[in-house]
Amino acid sequence: MKKQQPQISEDKILEASWELLGEEGIEKFSLRRLADRLGIQAPSLYWYFKSKQNLYQRLANQVSKTILDEFHSEGDWKDQLTGLAVTIRSVLSRYPCSTQLMMMTLPHEPDIIRFTNRMLLCVESTPLEQEHKMQVVTTLVNYIFYFVLDDYQHERNVSAILKDQEALPGEEMIRLLDSMSEAEAGLFKRMFKSGLFELMGTDGAFEFGLKLILLGIEQVIKDQEK
Repeated sequence: MKKQQPQISEDKILEASWELLGEEGIEKFSLRRLADRLGIQAPSLYWYFKSKQNLYQRLANQVSKTILDEFHSEGDWKDQLTGLAVTIRSVLSRYPCSTQLMMMTLPHEPDIIRFTNRMLLCVESTPLEQEHKMQVVTTLVNYIFYFVLDDYQHERNVSAILKDQEALPGEEMIRLLDSMSEAEAGLFKRMFKSGLFELMGTDGAFEFGLKLILLGIEQVIKDQEK
């Protein structure tokens, strides 16, 4: 009896893609691995997606749609940008490798375009020039992307170190810092030993960085109105 081909759909492909990205990361992701996960031949995927880049575009579009669904704008431009930043970070943190996907794709999908347009609407009421409004959005998004990506990469680095070494990463770092002079690493050493670096990736660190960006935008507006 001829073996029946598994039933697949675009939704199943996207779901399997997120699972694979979560398990192996984007570096090892391939359509062949995805096809194996779905129990199909790799060429069958091309009925739904022309290329891996095309699949990446659709995954980024899904992330953009989720952000739009969860973001509810209220208040002035600062409140809206703050709410948007928190929403973007929350969504990106739930979708594995979504930050890399958003950075690797172009706004050639409907929800990516809607997402970009919604960000621009947050600052439309400000007296900034149009080009500066675009720079505001770009700066904010780059900050969020880097913050989430840095936290993701830090966790992966720690996991890799734990596999290769018997000592904990912190113990290795302390030994290294103790071997260096005060001139070379004194301030860094005191900050590390006081636990300040553990604040990286936290809500408080994210909010402080966001505050710096908003204060900078506010100052530009004040300078422009003089």
